[in-house]
This record gives sequence, C-alpha cells and structure tokens, in this order.
Amino acid sequence: MLFSRPECRAVLLDLQEGEEMRDHRVHERAIVEVVSGRLEVTVDGDSVECDAGTLLTFEPGETRSVRALTPARIVLLLAPWPGDGHFRAGEKTDSERMPANATAHPLR
Repeated sequence: MLFSRPECRAVLLDLQEGEEMRDHRVHERAIVEVVSGRLEVTVDGDSVECDAGTLLTFEPGETRSVRALTPARIVLLLAPWPGDGHFRAGEKTDSERMPANATAHPLR
C-alpha cells in the first residue's frame, strides 16, 4: 500500500509471468496503471493486452480478471476509499489505516 486516505487508496502490485487475479471486483472505482510489463485484462469475456503506460478504469462492482503475460508492476487506485459496502456492518472502517510495516512520508 502506497497511500490511504478517504479520497483514494493506492496499492502497488508486482505480478510474476502467468500470475493472475481472477474475477476480481471492488466497491470503489478502480484505476489501474501498467507501470511495467504486459498484462491481459478480461472484462465480460472480452480481452485486451496492455503494455506499460496503459491506464484502465473500472466502475464500482465491475468484474475483471488480470493476467501477467510478462513480469509486471501495476498501480491500483481505489476511489473513494472505502467505497459504499466495502466493509461489513461492525467492521473497522478507518480509511487512513495502513499496514504495520508501511510508512508514509510527505513529499517535499
């Protein structure tokens, strides 16, 4: 996780060749940037291959799958964070919660 605030959560993901995220969906708008490598992205049975520099957007709840055709790095932005319905009733919903091993530093 790179950043987490109510406006947006940013996550960096490294995928090995052949690794995939099958039928994935989130409650937030998802924006995916392919930083390096090559991916195959499938939505509603239609697939497209994406090189570094590709920017994809998905509506909240839209189902997609992602498969790395080569080792790939992606940045996933989820906005707003968390989206309606992301947490179950009674779950902790701290939008700025970061993993224990994460650090955040202001840009100068």
